Amino acid sequence: MNTPARLGLYATGLAAAFGAAFLVADAVVPADAVDDWNASIAAQDGHGDAEADDAPLANGVSLDREGYRLADVAAPGEPGRAGELSFTVVDASGAAVTEYAESHEKDLHLVVVRGDGAEFRHVHPEIGADGTWSLPWTWEAAGGYRVFADFVPAAQDESITLTSTLQVAGDFVPQEIAGEVREASVDGYDVTLEGELRVGASSDLTLAVAKDGEPVTELEPYLGAFGHLVALRSGDLSYLHVHPEGADPEAGELSGPEIAFVSEAPTPGRYLLYFDFQIDGVVRSVPFQVDAGDPADDGTGTDGEAEHGTGEGHER
Repeated sequence: MNTPARLGLYATGLAAAFGAAFLVADAVVPADAVDDWNASIAAQDGHGDAEADDAPLANGVSLDREGYRLADVAAPGEPGRAGELSFTVVDASGAAVTEYAESHEKDLHLVVVRGDGAEFRHVHPEIGADGTWSLPWTWEAAGGYRVFADFVPAAQDESITLTSTLQVAGDFVPQEIAGEVREASVDGYDVTLEGELRVGASSDLTLAVAKDGEPVTELEPYLGAFGHLVALRSGDLSYLHVHPEGADPEAGELSGPEIAFVSEAPTPGRYLLYFDFQIDGVVRSVPFQVDAGDPADDGTGTDGEAEHGTGEGHER
């Protein structure tokens, strides 16, 4: 069994909420998130304080960032109808961006998730000569969806994540899950999550993969890593992508059963986590839910033992 990979932050954090302008059909933004959004608007208009002016904007909370904009986002309008999901990234002049720097073996990563956290997909579209990204697409269920385009423009070194919304017609019943979810299964593989998500401090989150009660040690490199973790803050779906630090895996190298991540929550609340792993050339994804507690108690209860969410007051 190989030593678990230590994984570091890929994006800069989840601290900024995008507020009511980006509400999805089934996502409810808490009042404090709206206050944060109003404060950021005031700062942009020159009416905020100096501290607000200096605050960095988190990735994945806006259609535009640093002169780039997500444009012409389109997909089938109802479940079960085959079609195409397409979009274009344009620069400040309105011209389509066609040159990208490769990041984790791809020029662009696309994450799509419904507003209640269900129907998660992490995929990789192809770019056409005119700069349009596209891939075949069929929706499995109705609802309001968020689309995240994660990329590094060739003109700069840092990643940018832009987001938009899509509405899929049909009967919609939101998924409601109370409490934390730390165990998940897919295709006979059982994955467990251990560790606490802390506010304002780094903490370890460890994913362990097993099958038929036996640890799995055949985790293959996928996009330059043994595992990928996407985190979304419940309520506003602020986006964080987590990737491994250190040397990339060598071709043919295997790992498992545990993959360790290092993360940090910007605020208390619920976070939706999606873990991708590859075995025998097949990529699988499993979802989890973790609650980050108030930083005042450092993630522990009054008796000093780590608290786990009970779901009370935290349903999605």
